[in-house]
Amino acid sequence: MSYSAGNGRAPLDRFDVFAPHAAGVVVRIDGQDHEMIKALDLPGHSPRGLEPAPEYASGEHSPMGWWTLPDEAAESVPSTTVRYGYILSKVLDPGTPEERTIESAVLPDPRSMRQPQGVHELSCTYDPADFEWTDHDWGGADLEDTVLYEMHIGTFTPEGTFEAAIEHLDALAELGIDAVEVLPVNGFNGSRNWGYDGVAWYTTQEEYGGPIGLQRFVDACHERNLAVVLDVVYNHLGPSGNYLPEFFEVFTAGASSWGEQINLDDFGSDGVRDHILDNVRMWQEDFHIDGFRIDAVHALKDSRARHILQQISDRVAETSQRTRRRAFTIAESDLNDVRMVEDTQRNGLGMDGQWLDDWHHGAHWALSGESQGYYEDFASLGALAKSMTGAFFHDGSFSSFRGRSHGGPVDPQRQKPWQFVTYTQNHDQVGNRATGDRFPQTLSTDRLILAAALLLTQPYTPMIFQGEEWAASTPWPFFTAHPEPELADAVRSGRKAEFARMGWDEDSVPDPQAQETFDSAILKWDEREQGDHAKVLAAYRELIDLRRRTPELRGGFETIRTEFDEDGRWLVLHRGPVSAAFNFGDDAVDVPLGGAASSVLWSHGAEEPAGESIRLQGSGAAVLRA
Repeated sequence: MSYSAGNGRAPLDRFDVFAPHAAGVVVRIDGQDHEMIKALDLPGHSPRGLEPAPEYASGEHSPMGWWTLPDEAAESVPSTTVRYGYILSKVLDPGTPEERTIESAVLPDPRSMRQPQGVHELSCTYDPADFEWTDHDWGGADLEDTVLYEMHIGTFTPEGTFEAAIEHLDALAELGIDAVEVLPVNGFNGSRNWGYDGVAWYTTQEEYGGPIGLQRFVDACHERNLAVVLDVVYNHLGPSGNYLPEFFEVFTAGASSWGEQINLDDFGSDGVRDHILDNVRMWQEDFHIDGFRIDAVHALKDSRARHILQQISDRVAETSQRTRRRAFTIAESDLNDVRMVEDTQRNGLGMDGQWLDDWHHGAHWALSGESQGYYEDFASLGALAKSMTGAFFHDGSFSSFRGRSHGGPVDPQRQKPWQFVTYTQNHDQVGNRATGDRFPQTLSTDRLILAAALLLTQPYTPMIFQGEEWAASTPWPFFTAHPEPELADAVRSGRKAEFARMGWDEDSVPDPQAQETFDSAILKWDEREQGDHAKVLAAYRELIDLRRRTPELRGGFETIRTEFDEDGRWLVLHRGPVSAAFNFGDDAVDVPLGGAASSVLWSHGAEEPAGESIRLQGSGAAVLRA
């Protein structure tokens, strides 16, 4: 079905379509063609419930650009599931002797909810209201006090489906996870992808289980008190299977790092913005999604008075109020700009949280010693300490990687630490390495437990990447399955060139198109309780429980203080009466605590405190109360 604009407005019929510049539209339903008419030519049938806009007063197009089936045609269409697509007519050289009308091929619905045979084929009707939810008592979720878990449905299990993922939700709940953050599930071309090449934003990838699979997954999560955050991508469209430009002006001049620029502020951008905002509402309302991670918002070029992120924030709030289920938004942003998480009423962009790469970069250097590329500025414990206390390391300081000053400071009176989401591993930071190698490929078990302690005692909202909690042996390389040979070759060569610029051996880069590259990323759940994997898993369980039981670890910026010694390779994070001490060196060291400790709340590789210090073995850590 064509997903309706809704939101309190008159609903769309299931085949209504937005094509403001079409001279005519035919919908082909199960092989039968039906002529459509301009929606606002029908009394009382306005998909937007609005009056004709002045710029369309000539009547050349439908005032709002929507087309619908006449009543008699709509009544003849079976109410059962059908396959359908659109044929658009376009007039070329109007008003000249060469004037002629051409027709498009049969196109999939731009708001299709199902593409059973792939993004290039006919759409299939799906009514999300048919699903019988059991989460009637679920009230939604908040970002504050949450432990996130980032997961990719295709590699989370060997089956790569929502149904198979449900079998492991109990393990996540028992670990102490509050919310799963699911990499994009919207339709992409091919059978394997991280999800960021999506082109059919309203669909759910069929290989994962389609829309009903997602509904079952969310329902099962809520049954276990797990919230579901969906990763959504509105800054670009994938390179294959995108038919939106046939219908409306989805692109504008310019380009992002991933392709043509999404049109948020040029001619025709109202339709693009509606396409995004209605998509957000669909996930929240009909799939009971509890939150959104919005990909690379710095690539959303929007000069309009009301930024698209402000509108998304308001749309989420409106839908939450209507459904009585709380929801939140997280921006992936590298701007280091606190306006991202400032309230829209104060002219902020209204996001509840944002990813914090600066903390990751400082932690990565401290744990691994790697300082190439964008890690160069973070090659000191001072960098990690600065990010511990003020979120942004680059708060107006010079960025060597960018060759300019970058960012601005956090206001500790207005911002809260929980508004910043951080991690020691995530899909980007692991997958954007040449071989997709994780920490377990290079760090010792003690070092991995140190990383867990660092992540789960730091001031910000922690996020764990799938399998991290048991030191998964599987890498996370970049993978695709583009059917087009030219596109596949372009992806291969592009990855090699990118890593060569970063100083990696391009010959070590796995072929992203190879089945074995994808297979290598699939988690091995049977290793979870074995040997050192079990030791790391136990540490994550203990530390998540400690974080939940220790409110001081979740206080405001005013409670955060650090001490560190670059030569001694130790750092202490103070949160009022609670301190977390870390030894990033290989040798034992006596770490001063700034006062006597009355109790050890958790430790690994640590001796009992002696006076006002504690002896930590190499890669040791301890959490203490004064």
